[in-house]
Amino acid sequence: MEFTCLSRGGCFYFPPCHMLEVCGFRIQFDCPMDFSALPIFSPVPLDFYVISDEELSTHPGNGSFNFENVSEEKIENPLDVGSLIKAEPWYKIINNLRLWNPSFTDIVLISSPMGMLGLPFLTREKDFSAKIYATEATARLGKMMMDDLVAMHMEFKQFYGSEDDATPQWMRQEELELLHHALKEVAFGQDEADLGGWMPMYSAADVKDCMKKVETVRYGEEACYNGALVIKALSSGLEIGACNWTINGPKRNIAYISSSIFSSSNAMNFDYLALQEETIIYSDFSSVESMNDILNDTSGPLTDNLTALSSNEETLANLLSDPAESVGESERLSFICSCAVQSVESGGSVLIPINRLGVTLQLLEQISASLDYSNLKVPIYLISSVAEELLAFANVIPEWLSKQRQQKLFSGEPMFAFVDLLKEKRLHVFPAVHSPNLLINWQEPCVVFCPHWSLRLGPVVHLLRRWCGDPSSLLVLEGLDAELALLPFRPMSMKVLQCAFLSGIKLDKVRPLLKVLQPKVVMLPENLSRLINTNTESFTVFSYSEGETLRVPNLKDSLELEIAPDLAMSFCWRKLQQGNIDIARLKGELSLNCGKFKLLAENAHVATDQRALIHWGQPDLKKLLNVLSKMGIEGSLQQSDAESSNVGVIRIHGPTEAVIEIQESRTIISVADKKLSARIFDAVDSILDGV
Repeated sequence: MEFTCLSRGGCFYFPPCHMLEVCGFRIQFDCPMDFSALPIFSPVPLDFYVISDEELSTHPGNGSFNFENVSEEKIENPLDVGSLIKAEPWYKIINNLRLWNPSFTDIVLISSPMGMLGLPFLTREKDFSAKIYATEATARLGKMMMDDLVAMHMEFKQFYGSEDDATPQWMRQEELELLHHALKEVAFGQDEADLGGWMPMYSAADVKDCMKKVETVRYGEEACYNGALVIKALSSGLEIGACNWTINGPKRNIAYISSSIFSSSNAMNFDYLALQEETIIYSDFSSVESMNDILNDTSGPLTDNLTALSSNEETLANLLSDPAESVGESERLSFICSCAVQSVESGGSVLIPINRLGVTLQLLEQISASLDYSNLKVPIYLISSVAEELLAFANVIPEWLSKQRQQKLFSGEPMFAFVDLLKEKRLHVFPAVHSPNLLINWQEPCVVFCPHWSLRLGPVVHLLRRWCGDPSSLLVLEGLDAELALLPFRPMSMKVLQCAFLSGIKLDKVRPLLKVLQPKVVMLPENLSRLINTNTESFTVFSYSEGETLRVPNLKDSLELEIAPDLAMSFCWRKLQQGNIDIARLKGELSLNCGKFKLLAENAHVATDQRALIHWGQPDLKKLLNVLSKMGIEGSLQQSDAESSNVGVIRIHGPTEAVIEIQESRTIISVADKKLSARIFDAVDSILDGV
């Protein structure tokens, strides 16, 4: 088995990506987009006539420049809004993925909707033919996100038009020289070598074609690929529809653990007990990202405290289901609600561009309750091209939700508060900021949920320009560099609340989880394996890092074979002369189905008087000569000319001449008469074990 980490990701919005080769198949885990570099582009202005033709031809990304001025300038200007690229954005995919031929990929497993956003870049490749698996909820949510992304990007196309050249002007070498060094570092890495991961935005047709290649599964449903691999999706608790994977094959059983949450308020809880396989690929980097903070707080006793873990299953289960995580998340949401209420009370509006469905539904529920408690009657807007479809979908997916949400359905209550908010006309849903009905209905102060969290696309750009100068208004952010993201909206008087929601397994639960799962082999990120003391555990740890291929030896030296009952009944058993063992030769049709080898009976009748085809051991010369004599074949022992004493020769004198040469590893019968050859073979067969 070979495993390659193509990207460790960065946050909830940028999950990791890996490549696995097992049982002769190549499997890719997730295909995300990297939005971290999108803020180097300038958002489309509110007024399409704000940028003059002269400005468009001189800013970085569009137009010519003075080479003399560039060479003479020694001091770089401070980073400001003019430093941003004013052009149609391109989007970053995983650069290491471009090093792999897509035609050799057999399977793509999608673990979350965010891990699906880069998929159209892959499926539009000419030679791509892999089978894509995702849960039904992930596929629906992922498609809605991609459709929304295409719709938001269309605004750039309408403003800048289409590029005539294959490579945009801002990516040319002379233009990149003009780019501010801080933007270069964000776009191309610290060594400015990551130039190959940029792609133009896919189209709605690309999304439609991509979805045709996705096969959806439910939690716990087995999908068999090519008869050799059994693939199963299991809830991770991270988001509605998000999952981990198990892969069972003839030689190896694998569990893939992506970012997971043990107890979720919206999604089905983390089904970790179903991941008890011999090999575990641990791909939750959330604890690695927060490693520095943990080290600062517990640098000494952290490992010591974890070393003395109890092996009691009940104790470990209680440790993993500790409600402290849920309490912390609830407190975080309550704080956001209190800040939102304060802003509304002071006459300001609240802008929430968070693209997590679960968090959005929770905030929608709790903010409306907080406004009710404070007796504040302000409208709540949900603005997105897929908003109506999203709410309609969230209302019909009880099997993907947590037990708390399902219990509401069984008790006759709406699973989410937005159902009542829509009936009471307190929640208003619109496809875009320029919708005529929105302009008629618009009131301030208000609370607005809209994309995109990068602050470069969608309704958030227009609303942020409207409220950025209002000190009473509030912006809630997650998962980005706020300093660069807010650059086009400075000077910024608006209050900014930057949040970090729970996005995976915390460090202190990694070892207890592995102790419960009891694998034989665990593959951990290099930084995580250094931090966790696994020397006392029974499993073997392999550390992996980004861009390196890790080879893991097979655990099974042999394969299991399931034999059909009717074939087993027809066996002709033979007792070996050496040892108390019975052996039989079998003949049938070998098949591989659902990761298991099976031997089925052929239609032809299986003879019971089969002659042994394979023999082992070395014939005893005197015993063989005695058997030949009883069969009427005259012969004598002859001294071999070979130097080795392990070679013996029997020379046959009658009825015709023949020679039997017995070597250490084989027996050679040299005879011209076919009938005599068969009789000599029978003699050898009678004194050797064979099947």
